[in-house]
Amino acid sequence: MKIARIKHKDEIQYGIVIKDSKGRPGINHVIPKKSIEKCIKVDLPETVEKMIEETGCDDLNLKSIYDKVEANLDNIEKIPINNNLYAPMTNPPKIICFGLNYVKHVKETGKDVGKTPPLWLKPRTAINGPYDDIYKPKWINKLDYEVELAVIIGKKGKNINQENAMNYVFGYMILNDISEREIQEADGQWTRAKSFDGFAPIGPYITTRDEINDPHKLVMTTHINNEIRQNSSTNDMMCKIPKLINHISEFMTLEPGDIISTGTPEGVGAAMKPHPKFLNEGDIVQTAIAELGMMKNKIITD
Repeated sequence: MKIARIKHKDEIQYGIVIKDSKGRPGINHVIPKKSIEKCIKVDLPETVEKMIEETGCDDLNLKSIYDKVEANLDNIEKIPINNNLYAPMTNPPKIICFGLNYVKHVKETGKDVGKTPPLWLKPRTAINGPYDDIYKPKWINKLDYEVELAVIIGKKGKNINQENAMNYVFGYMILNDISEREIQEADGQWTRAKSFDGFAPIGPYITTRDEINDPHKLVMTTHINNEIRQNSSTNDMMCKIPKLINHISEFMTLEPGDIISTGTPEGVGAAMKPHPKFLNEGDIVQTAIAELGMMKNKIITD
């Protein structure tokens, strides 16, 4: 199931993404929350975060809702998707990010990595929509992109072993870890450089774990103004998702709705040869991960 947020009758609601009923490729619709409630005759939680918390990792419960909606598609209100989605979450408990977790990206940076990749937190205020503009203050000079697979936690856990870790996953989405390299290098740690307002476009929707056979075999790309910059696969991760969940939960309780961003592959602007290629006003950043969709954001400034 895919879960999105969209405006319906002057109200932003979450809902279920449904493929076009006439089978036309590339055309999807959202069934908004209130229409789902009328269909299944059950009140749903008010927010995506509350829905994740109450549903947890119960795939059967989610499938039951989806099946009832799908069976009534002819009689239910549908909103076509046309770059009109909002960030699928706005208030996660934590956004936990990993860096230097892709083999070829580590090589292109020339940096050393220990047994586990470095970790930091992004604030909720960095969240941005999948088609919203990214604001670049004029005084920053080295703005960069990072397409990443984001994992959404579905239930509370501490000291989670790797064998059981995937049972704590609710679903997946794209996260673009926008970064300012000059600040990153000057600070020596990465929080400020990656925490500006709007520096975490997420979406375009949440894809629940049952739809993804293997999250470590997904093609991921970044295009800047139609030029391909990143073209890799989640298979290049050094520490896979179970290891990342295990590592975090050794010192930090994971909660429903937590977002774990798992690192970026090679091809970031700072590593372009012979010269770095940073983002400028007017650039269009398109990030995509197979089975999870595509985001498209424009760089704007004052």
